Amino acid sequence: MSHLTDSAVPSSLPDTLNEIGVLRRREIEARIVGAYVEALATEFDRERVVQILRETVVQIARQQGAERALQVGDNSLLAFANSAGDWSKGDALQIEILEQNEERYDFNVTRCRYAEMYHALGVPELGAVLSCNRDFSLVEGFNPAIQLERAQTLMQGAPCCTFRYSRRQTV
Repeated sequence: MSHLTDSAVPSSLPDTLNEIGVLRRREIEARIVGAYVEALATEFDRERVVQILRETVVQIARQQGAERALQVGDNSLLAFANSAGDWSKGDALQIEILEQNEERYDFNVTRCRYAEMYHALGVPELGAVLSCNRDFSLVEGFNPAIQLERAQTLMQGAPCCTFRYSRRQTV
């Protein structure tokens, strides 16, 4: 069941919050949402509250991906890769690019200040919901013909995050 309607986030108001840096944006969100989740969990099943949050974040990310493609004026994989700088602002991510072209965008995140921030706030489980959870839906909104495979994340305790974007093969 969907808990977010298309009108819940007015599309007539452009989203300029990434100008403060996505890391700062996620910290603000985590401080508010974390407290809100805990308050709701005193009245409702916490797992269900987190599931609703997860579903809502997925819908928002999909919408943000579509909006980003419109802003960039191109929804190719290369355009997606070239528009990804907002997430690294302020040294938020240390990335090792393995391949970047029209067919693939592969990289490892070797340091993630998002994961560090969620751990420092004491909400690592919400970090996965509020940040890692967005990645698949964001690219889906940007271009449904691009797929993401990610085998591991720093948030889960792995030594790096493995991002492997590719264009879906059409039959």
